[in-house]
Amino acid sequence: MLIVLIAVAVLAKAWHDTMAPPIVQRQQLPLLPPGEAPIRIALLADIHVAGPDMPPSRLETIVAQVNALKPDLVLIAGDMVSDKRTATHHYSTAQAIAPLAALQPTIATVAVPGNHDHWRDMAGVRSALQQNGVILLENAATRFGPLTIGGLDDDFTGQADLPATVQAMAALGGVPIMLSHSPDPFPDLPPSIRLMLAGHTHCGQIGYPWGGSPATMSRYGDLYACGLVREQGRTLITSAGMGTSVLPIRLFTRPEIWLIDITPAPGK
Repeated sequence: MLIVLIAVAVLAKAWHDTMAPPIVQRQQLPLLPPGEAPIRIALLADIHVAGPDMPPSRLETIVAQVNALKPDLVLIAGDMVSDKRTATHHYSTAQAIAPLAALQPTIATVAVPGNHDHWRDMAGVRSALQQNGVILLENAATRFGPLTIGGLDDDFTGQADLPATVQAMAALGGVPIMLSHSPDPFPDLPPSIRLMLAGHTHCGQIGYPWGGSPATMSRYGDLYACGLVREQGRTLITSAGMGTSVLPIRLFTRPEIWLIDITPAPGK
């Protein structure tokens, strides 16, 4: 009887952690030149639209939550779609991405590809994002006012070209921010890029009660797998994401949205 009660409690905890509204993690980073207006970034990752845990209707609710945070930029760190075998329902690429059209940043919504996007149909993902007003960066860069966003293609599937992306960012000037699906390229960033935003790891998705996880899908283990890391003057933020991969459950991890205010550095 005790074993049954423990199993029920664990399953209840897992379903709560899976379906709870995303936690908003807030961070302020003084990267802009003095006098510039602050820019608010909402970082989303690993949406993985599929049943039972992330139908398009749930993504619509999350989009409304993001809009209420009033971001200037929405950055999406890949894996918009999902074809996991444990899903109770698979949605088309068009169905999975359509809710993103309702995002209302004051500047733009920008995404990079993830491994699941490549595994399904990158051409279809590319087309659906364009139709829904999302800028897709694949080893490329674009500038918005004082910020230059570099979008690294997926490292996990071998599509990333870091030198080409860094070169594209340098050509545009501005304050560089790297957006990547995987956090693994972080140690190879040049010192000029002081901030990288990533996902992919789900913070382990199924974690230990005391922290950490048995699997992170990162070649660095837990080092870059979750949250904020500062290393040699650079900052990495790895989001736990929102959806699930392999199994449609989370345990001791929660969906999250990172809200990052990029502010002026203190004047000298």
